[in-house]
Amino acid sequence: MPLLLCCLLLLGTLSRDLFAADTTAPTSAQTAPKAPTESPPPAPLRPPTLADVPYGTHARQVLDFWRAPSDRPTPLVLHIHGGGWVNGDKAKVADLDRYLAAGLSVVSINYRFVTQAIDAGVKPPVQWPLEDAVRALQFVRSQARAWNLDPKRIGATGASAGACSSLYLAFHADLANPASSDPVARESTRLDCAAVFVAQTTLDPRQMIEWTPNSRYGGHAFGFMPDTKNLTTRDTQFAAFLAAREELLPWIQAYSPWEHISADDPPIYLLYRDTPALGQPAKDPTHTANFGVKLEEKLRATGVPCELVYPGGPPAAHPQIVDYLIARLSRPDPR
Repeated sequence: MPLLLCCLLLLGTLSRDLFAADTTAPTSAQTAPKAPTESPPPAPLRPPTLADVPYGTHARQVLDFWRAPSDRPTPLVLHIHGGGWVNGDKAKVADLDRYLAAGLSVVSINYRFVTQAIDAGVKPPVQWPLEDAVRALQFVRSQARAWNLDPKRIGATGASAGACSSLYLAFHADLANPASSDPVARESTRLDCAAVFVAQTTLDPRQMIEWTPNSRYGGHAFGFMPDTKNLTTRDTQFAAFLAAREELLPWIQAYSPWEHISADDPPIYLLYRDTPALGQPAKDPTHTANFGVKLEEKLRATGVPCELVYPGGPPAAHPQIVDYLIARLSRPDPR
């Protein structure tokens, strides 16, 4: 085989591996008990009721809203796309039609990327995508009356980085500022639930390496990315990230979902596509079910309900994220 062709094939393999974080939540046809497979391209979405609604001043601080037909205020699914916080778009929403048919409205958001934050000198860069998730939730809640939403029935969902953002919302204490002159900032940031796919549940490199020895993800969230114009450099500095862990600890404690867990957190649903194997290298360490096993342990010890689903795991009450969110958000009593 010619040398040039070999190099191109190797580069393609590396790119697919590095961008495993650019995953799409499973569709209705995919359930955790099956062996991991590539997600099929999502079907084109129906046009949103409202498109590209700004919730901030940046070009990426926009959202799409699909209103479920109902005479009464509807529950809401808040979708946060994946892509490692460096790419992706709000246009891909799994099971949109099922949510709407069940009477759940849907919002899908874009947000500022970590790469944009690095270029802007923001420290730590991860604050941009996470603060945007907070702001988008508050903005949507501020529109509850106009959009016919039940502000007590909001569940967050997403895959990979979008899952991590969803868990940050679920675990963080309420970030509402009742004294703010901005009415949006006065809105609550608490969720009714979160249901997520292949979530990173911690941003602490020490935890990651203990759970999965070949971990490589997360450094870019704290500025460890040598070239923001070359996304293949995203996961190349984990060793430096781990070495700087003590210095970064205040930021890790501020932005890692794991650090904010408390007994008053909402129920959590976790879906993974591999079988956990703690302490062993993983085929896809960025999305390993080891993240889910350790989070479930802490949530159960804290008293927070958690449903963990993965191939070969216990029988699932809700085999898919859409099943869980419809059941949870449609229950008679929202408390």
